[in-house]
Amino acid sequence: MMINLNTFISQFITKRSTSLFQIDIESNRAKLNSEISGKSVCVIGGAGSIGSSFIKALLQFCPSKLVVIDLNENGLTELVRDLRSTRGMYIPDEFRCYTLNFADPIFTRIFREEKGFDIVANFSAHKHVRSEKDKNSVQALIENNDIKAKKLMDLLCEYPPKHFFCVSTDKAANPVNIMGASKRIMEDLVMAYNKYFKVTTARFANVAFSNGSLLDGWLHRIQKRQALVTPIDVKRYFVSPEESGQICMLACILGKGGEVFFPKLGEDQMLNFSNICNDFVKALNLEIKECVSESEAKEFSSKVCGDSKEWPVIYTKSDTTGEKAYEEFYVPEEKIDMQRFKALGVVEHAASRSLEDVNAFFRKLEELFSKDFTKEDVVKLIKEFIPNFNHEEKGKNLDQKM
Repeated sequence: MMINLNTFISQFITKRSTSLFQIDIESNRAKLNSEISGKSVCVIGGAGSIGSSFIKALLQFCPSKLVVIDLNENGLTELVRDLRSTRGMYIPDEFRCYTLNFADPIFTRIFREEKGFDIVANFSAHKHVRSEKDKNSVQALIENNDIKAKKLMDLLCEYPPKHFFCVSTDKAANPVNIMGASKRIMEDLVMAYNKYFKVTTARFANVAFSNGSLLDGWLHRIQKRQALVTPIDVKRYFVSPEESGQICMLACILGKGGEVFFPKLGEDQMLNFSNICNDFVKALNLEIKECVSESEAKEFSSKVCGDSKEWPVIYTKSDTTGEKAYEEFYVPEEKIDMQRFKALGVVEHAASRSLEDVNAFFRKLEELFSKDFTKEDVVKLIKEFIPNFNHEEKGKNLDQKM
């Protein structure tokens, strides 16, 4: 069973035959070319879904140097193979990939030897709500999304880039989970450095079939002849993988310091996961066999023959900590510019935190992590920094479900 993902995404998810951002790219092509052509670029987390799409968007404008950092060695290998196997893809003569953590001393040495880069983009992040099930996973989440990000910002001050971009999430607006709150903290953190070099970010819709996403998981379940699971009460905005990289490129290069970009998507473009699942099964020329429990679904899938047209699907209600039934890209008190771009909205002057306030909060974080603490202690400290953080502990996380 095969499915053309690009065709499925355009027909059933984005319902667009061309990129949402194509007009903005074309109308700003001269500016993009002048700011990218011949420039040096460093992409952190470049092997991931959004990072690799950002690289592809940027390479169209011929930078002179590309250095990619990622912990995922296999992902970097595939990135190189993909780029070098794509017809018409421009590859700079100076193109290097390093399998390492951007907080490692090795990266510091690379950065100093290069004397910095014209463009730096950071996509390294814990992005899943499932990354907050206990105090240890919460600490790892905050270490990556915030504490290591601060070390990066301090390092960049040595050789300030002309453009710095760090990816955020829609879950940073009115956060209800620790992952979203960590991204809101990240926004306040990086924006505090805007006085040293230009900083922009973007709040995202879901990227259809991105690595580790629910939709990507369906591909693995089909391959392994396992049941599909989908919530019936969760709606999300979606962009294609190509569009995800374009958002970041436009925000990085065209944004003014201190701005947050987001896609202009109306509520009528928000999709229910269960509807996407139904279309996915039909696109595979299969019929849904609705199961009421995980055990029933596993039993049925174990007996499915190779030529069976039925596929087990479980429809569930969202009952885990941190799930948000809807998405939003900004909050009422933020100043929004909806006129500058055709398909992008902009939050102007997104954060007003001083670097002193940020440093004080980070000292409290590191002090908390240096002693015995609970997940509840972390939530309490975050609420002091983000008063509208509305976390609800349900005692169940996504790792306890199929």
